[in-house]
Amino acid sequence: MQTLFYILVVAQIALGLYSLWDGFVWFRMVRQRIGTHSGFYTPATALICPCKGNERGLEENLMSLTRFDYPNYEIYFTVATSLDPAIKIIERVKIASSHPVHIVIAGPPTDCGEKVYNLQRAVEALPAEKFEVLAFTDSDVRLSKGWLNKLIAPLQDGRIGATTAYRWIIPSGSGADMIASAFASAWNAAIVTMLGKPAGDFCWGGGTAIRRKTFDDIKVLESWKGAVSDDFAMTWVLEQSGKPIVFCPECLAATPAPWTGGDLLEFTNRQILITRVYSPRRWQMGFAVHLSYCLTLLFGIYVIFYCMADGVPWGQLFALLLAIPLLAAMKGALRTIVVGEAMPEWKAKINQYAWVWPLLAPLVPFLFVWNFVMSLITKRIRWRGIRYELLSPNMTRIVKL
Repeated sequence: MQTLFYILVVAQIALGLYSLWDGFVWFRMVRQRIGTHSGFYTPATALICPCKGNERGLEENLMSLTRFDYPNYEIYFTVATSLDPAIKIIERVKIASSHPVHIVIAGPPTDCGEKVYNLQRAVEALPAEKFEVLAFTDSDVRLSKGWLNKLIAPLQDGRIGATTAYRWIIPSGSGADMIASAFASAWNAAIVTMLGKPAGDFCWGGGTAIRRKTFDDIKVLESWKGAVSDDFAMTWVLEQSGKPIVFCPECLAATPAPWTGGDLLEFTNRQILITRVYSPRRWQMGFAVHLSYCLTLLFGIYVIFYCMADGVPWGQLFALLLAIPLLAAMKGALRTIVVGEAMPEWKAKINQYAWVWPLLAPLVPFLFVWNFVMSLITKRIRWRGIRYELLSPNMTRIVKL
């Protein structure tokens, strides 16, 4: 039994050391990117943002979209119905904005996700040949003034297919909600540091920019038919066309809204199920990595308690086993440092909750394993009050509106 313990633990330590080294590589990449001038490429851009409901902080989030230091863009807010509570807030934002603001009423979806349908209708509503670049964002993020310029800048290289960002959840709330928010942030942070490698980058719907010509050439609108995930569908057609996706860590998007335990499980289960349906290879690799981590720790704890009960020395075993979560915590601390530099306007808040990412990083794999197991049990998700069944990447059934 101790032989198996040593094999599993040493393997996990090796993986942990590799992961930590990979974290330092990511750290250098981010520092290099945030120190690079974004240039002067400012083509006419349509910024599209789907909205639904009056979520907390919505007006502040939408107002941030009107304040970019980017000279040539128009905002298209898209909602499913004119009765949506978000309409009143969008109207106030429209009045206050110095940039043109448009509202697209998409109507109810039929055979795809509501967000995807809203995006389809918004793109179809754009004036022909007016915009050189399409940018997409979400209503639950709060963006900095330089965000749009930095996201679009790499597209001046015509070989690039799309640029993308990712969210960084800012912990908030109190009591149980604070714990849920902290876990959501630590869980999400583990995905952030996977980005930045050309072979593994994917589009994130909350922050993606693409040339209109590229968008049309690779037929993104067709890829969205029957889909529930706009970003994975776009990622797939970009990969099929051989066009690279560039991750822009300088464009990390703050998500400051509070979370509940229900929000946490709904969000994380949904993300992993979507990954299973749209990117089986990523799902398989993620499941293997997180499952091996959890099983090794649980088996190691069992062996240590067995040795304690049997009067066998266990101190060396404990020290060896402890190295595994310590390496995970070290990577969590590394994330905290680098994200504080990448998001200077949120650095004070990140420092306030600096304990979250190193302390919870060793526990996050257990939440991931739960998500992976749930994705094996069901293909149904709940998203913004609508239940979907994900039959395939291009076949979605709406279970309940």
